Amino acid sequence: MLEGMRTKDPRAAGLARLAALIADETRAACLLALLDGRAWTAGELARHCGVAASTLSEHLGKLVAGGLLAEERQGRHRYVRPADARVAQLVEDLTAQVAPGTGERPRTLRQSGAGYAMARGRTCYDHLAGRLGIAVTDALTARGLLRQDTGFALTDAGLRWFDAAGIGLDRRGRRPLARACLDWTERRPHLAGVAGAALCRHALDAGWCVRIGSERAVKVTEAGERALSETLGIDAEALR
Repeated sequence: MLEGMRTKDPRAAGLARLAALIADETRAACLLALLDGRAWTAGELARHCGVAASTLSEHLGKLVAGGLLAEERQGRHRYVRPADARVAQLVEDLTAQVAPGTGERPRTLRQSGAGYAMARGRTCYDHLAGRLGIAVTDALTARGLLRQDTGFALTDAGLRWFDAAGIGLDRRGRRPLARACLDWTERRPHLAGVAGAALCRHALDAGWCVRIGSERAVKVTEAGERALSETLGIDAEALR
């Protein structure tokens, strides 16, 4: 054995397997689609990715076996979703590293409109992203409800704000209460973690936002514009 040679890091093989799982365009497309936080059937994903059902099934088998996806069968349907929030975080963080403009240009007005809608507001697994997510994060910070100077953390005033708004925060798990997630369209961090998920869920349940299209895009309603203006002082123009 050569002098000074180090033993190979035992994590290297696992990291290589994980990278190989994601390093396929069809599997990457599946993971991105599932960032909408909803379970998809294998058939829906096959149509979304533009591949045969048999091909998609093979890819899903690898993602499930690799621990990136969890599956559930109901009757003849097979539903899949990210195994946990950490998987969604990994995919979103990797996507944020893709340089702007390297993707395929929209070929139709419909594709261009879908891209605009995603950039305006979308769900990032279970929290808000795009300009909407950034606007909410900036408003929370400006009002002293969220700190970003030493990592993302809710202040005492922030905890009281969530409580007053009737947005429950489940602190029983190991998931961080507040976490920064780098937004891949805005290139700035938005709020994730327990607080981000709770706020997104409340926004959808209360009708502040509605899902549009077949992907992750969401649109702020008139009621949402009023609520976000009253509670966080967000200008309606920033949400359109």
